[in-house]
Amino acid sequence: MSWDKLYTLLKGVENHSTSLGKIWLSVLFIFRITILVLAAEKVWGSEQSDFICNTQQPGCKNVCYDHFFPVSHIRLWCLQLIFVSTPVLLVTMHVIYKQREERKSEESSDSTETSPNTDSKGQKKEKRHHITGPLWLTYICSLIFRLLFEAGFLYVLYLIYNGFKMPRLVKCEQWPCPNIVDCFISKPTEKTVFIIFMVASSVICMMLNLAELCYLLFKGPHKTSETNSRENQDNERNERRELSSKGLLGHEARRDISNRPEGQYRPEEEVEVGAEQHWRATSQPSTKKMKERPSDLLC
Repeated sequence: MSWDKLYTLLKGVENHSTSLGKIWLSVLFIFRITILVLAAEKVWGSEQSDFICNTQQPGCKNVCYDHFFPVSHIRLWCLQLIFVSTPVLLVTMHVIYKQREERKSEESSDSTETSPNTDSKGQKKEKRHHITGPLWLTYICSLIFRLLFEAGFLYVLYLIYNGFKMPRLVKCEQWPCPNIVDCFISKPTEKTVFIIFMVASSVICMMLNLAELCYLLFKGPHKTSETNSRENQDNERNERRELSSKGLLGHEARRDISNRPEGQYRPEEEVEVGAEQHWRATSQPSTKKMKERPSDLLC
């Protein structure tokens, strides 16, 4: 199984996640996927061939192995990681859809000015989307699905194998075994260590998801309003600086500032307006002085 594509897809979510979400991604990649690929697959590699039963009855060994191991631990963990990672892709698709809508709105505009989302070379900047509005709802849904999948697979693992400990000996009485047959499992202690490690990693991920969910539910709306107001102020400041650099800031901008409500007025904009008018007044020659001294013009 190739994990490179999954890593590439999930890596893009890091730019649009909270701090707890970034920690969850680190735990997912380092403590679960890496351990599963590098170590756990080798431990369970020859599981069926090392399953030995004290009988020569044809088919008895295969039937007993299928009874005690209906699903391999490795395949069950792979399914768990795929299901847990799927809700994260919902956030990625939402961000991609939002970026396409913004790109279409920029292309449909008739303005030829440099966009605030582009740098001095005209290249597109990577915009970080804050977890607000519909993206906030999508993120909450992804966290809920992650918690459900993690808890569901832990319950299935406990239900199938009757716990999280690998036994050394199992007794099988399935047909076509002639009687009660003793079957021995290879590397039971090592497998138990890996099972406990993977279960502990899953529990840590559940705790991180639960903490992130509580953070977004209780802190999200308040932070959303602050983030929106801060973004509006930054965008308005950038637009005013662009107008100031092009000499388009004058009495209309001063009138707009003076007519704002008290909470939206910023003194630094008044300074920008005054500096712009002072520059224009000192850099351009006065027509009145030119009329008073016509001799200088004739010379």
